[in-house]
Amino acid sequence: MGGSLFVVSGPSGSGKSTILAMVRKNISGLGYSISHTTRKPRGTEADGKEYYFVTREVFEEMLRKGLFLETADNYGCLYGTSRSSVERQLERGLDIVMDVDHRGAFGIRERYGAARLIYLLPPSLDALRDRLLKRGSDSPEAVKKRLSMALDEMANCFSYDYIVINNDLEAATTDLASIILSERCRLDKKSPLVRELFPGLAIDDSKKTKS
Repeated sequence: MGGSLFVVSGPSGSGKSTILAMVRKNISGLGYSISHTTRKPRGTEADGKEYYFVTREVFEEMLRKGLFLETADNYGCLYGTSRSSVERQLERGLDIVMDVDHRGAFGIRERYGAARLIYLLPPSLDALRDRLLKRGSDSPEAVKKRLSMALDEMANCFSYDYIVINNDLEAATTDLASIILSERCRLDKKSPLVRELFPGLAIDDSKKTKS
């Protein structure tokens, strides 16, 4: 049985990287798609951990070879998801969480109809502004631009399957983990195991709950 895709999106400063790291630490059997990017590392970010940091020339060569499942240009920096990495993990039966913007998320939904899209929101624009300023990697002018673009980005949350509001880091992490764990208990995921455990069980398909 193949794994499931969980696509997490949200504006810069919403806490995606921190929450995803915590969820991956606490849930077994969970893979992660590490994106390639042309932007510079921030703070303690390390190559191969949060992102694969590559030059624009390397990225564009990978793009020409069709190695990306989806790509995005955010604030002049390129991001891409490795096609082979995702498909290899899904074939192994791993569930995968991905940090992808809304454009990439909708493209993935078209390709993988069963993918679950989760939008991570800050509790307010003021909170988002404070987080971006405290991060210290952008000038006040750049933060102002990010906030303006964040409003347009966040409007896409209404097209997602789930919304998580990061007002408290631990609570938001629990919410995201709960979504993943509940999706693992869906009938279409559990029925093969039930049939294996109880081979003589009569199953009435007409009574299956529609998704």
